[in-house]
Amino acid sequence: MVRVSFLYYEDCPSHKLALERLNQVLADEGIDAAVEIVKVETDAQAEQWRFVGSPTILVEGRDIDPPAPSAQFALTCRAYRREDGRISPLPPPELISRSLRAAAGR
Repeated sequence: MVRVSFLYYEDCPSHKLALERLNQVLADEGIDAAVEIVKVETDAQAEQWRFVGSPTILVEGRDIDPPAPSAQFALTCRAYRREDGRISPLPPPELISRSLRAAAGR
């Protein structure tokens, strides 16, 4: 079973759609996963989780889109770069799929 952590900050509106996307990708890939949902509410939690913004998805403890070493841990919204170069508040399905397949050994 693959271990997934879904981290979010309540003030960022994209987290609900991102969780739906994560669940859809899990279903599409047929991957059995234990999804832990974590509401990050304090700066201390952001530091503890190495949270660079909402939403953040960790697969086996690794960020699906590793931040730069200089990234700040904070209660903020996150942006993802899509494969076509555009910016989105949601992680691309392909990015989620790649991480899940790697963790599942596919």
